[in-house]
Amino acid sequence: MVEDTDAGPTPDADAEIVAGRKPPSARVPLDRDTIVAEALTFLDEVGPGGLTMRRLGARLNVEAMSLYRYVPGKEDLLDAIVEHLIRGLYADPEVLAEPRDGWQDFLQRLAHGVRRMALRHVKAFPLVASRPPEAPWLRPPLRSVDWVESFLSGLLAEGFTDEAAVAAYRGFTSFLLGHLLLEVATHGADVGPLDVVEDTTPDPSLEDFPTVARLSGELSEDHAVEEFEIALEQLLERITALKVEHQG
Repeated sequence: MVEDTDAGPTPDADAEIVAGRKPPSARVPLDRDTIVAEALTFLDEVGPGGLTMRRLGARLNVEAMSLYRYVPGKEDLLDAIVEHLIRGLYADPEVLAEPRDGWQDFLQRLAHGVRRMALRHVKAFPLVASRPPEAPWLRPPLRSVDWVESFLSGLLAEGFTDEAAVAAYRGFTSFLLGHLLLEVATHGADVGPLDVVEDTTPDPSLEDFPTVARLSGELSEDHAVEEFEIALEQLLERITALKVEHQG
């Protein structure tokens, strides 16, 4: 077995007990929320591939086995991180759980809250898309029943029909996921097959593509903020049209 040298020395609970001292796990007040929060911090630093139960235990100064009382394994831990991220939207003071100044303000606040979450946790955000949802109709990044309820009931209260509210949910989540996965990729997130251009120097392979080579600098410029705002405005216009169409 390959030794995980990056994790540091493994705490030896047995030796601590023999020496008359409390084992490491007894000195650290563990609970599921503490473990998940520390795992998210660690994941923000190293990405999902670098997160192991042993390394997480070392960061908490406990044996990895101590974590299994609260988190059955890494897969459960990754799911818990996603739940933690989505629940965190409720703690964002700019995000509303229901419309107060109209549905457009409600969706704009929610969209920007999700974007802030993605930019705050660049390496963790792709998990929101990759982890299996609890139900096939839960669409990332709004993949919790609580947020689906808030979203749909909020739009229904603003005069949307059932059909228009569901269509808005589909369009809104597709917009957010597609845009934000591309954006976090530019900040170094591992999003699988997406390739991110970081070097503005024309690649020698572009010699047969003079226009692309000439515009490579412009192509690599970061206009994420402007593109997000424009696309969000266009999305809200489409949702407005959906609302009117289904009311007719």
